[in-house]
Amino acid sequence: MNVEANKVVSFHYVVSDGGDEPVDSSRERGEPLTVLIGHGNIIPGLEKALLGRAVGDHFEVVVQPAEAYGERRANFTQRVPKKYFEHPEHLRPGMSTVLNTREAGPRMVVVHKVGSSVIDVDLNHPLAGKTLTFDVEITDMRDASEEEIAHRHAHGAGGHEH
Repeated sequence: MNVEANKVVSFHYVVSDGGDEPVDSSRERGEPLTVLIGHGNIIPGLEKALLGRAVGDHFEVVVQPAEAYGERRANFTQRVPKKYFEHPEHLRPGMSTVLNTREAGPRMVVVHKVGSSVIDVDLNHPLAGKTLTFDVEITDMRDASEEEIAHRHAHGAGGHEH
């Protein structure tokens, strides 16, 4: 069986952006990432690299910004009332956090300035503009259920529970 649309695939990954330390690693968390393929649940460049692969495949892929988190946009900042952040009292300039938006859902942002009632954030994803290198090992794969396809994401272990 090969990776294709409507397969639920589990894989370990280590991602780096050219720095000394990895940016993220499923191995450090001790649990592979599980995704439904073909529904935009991971960055496009990584999903394309998974297509046609099989359980046990171990490979490296380089993903350019356009196929990852996009190019950085200059002056892509916004002033947001503190009430829209969880625990705004802990936020400091340079920290990454999640901002829940009505239009786009959760969005990673970087704090620029913390005021008394508002926080200025950079709306670029922290990895925007970066070329990412993934070390990937596919650990499991199965056909998606009709419910998973309807919901557009994996359910169960490593996926999303309802």
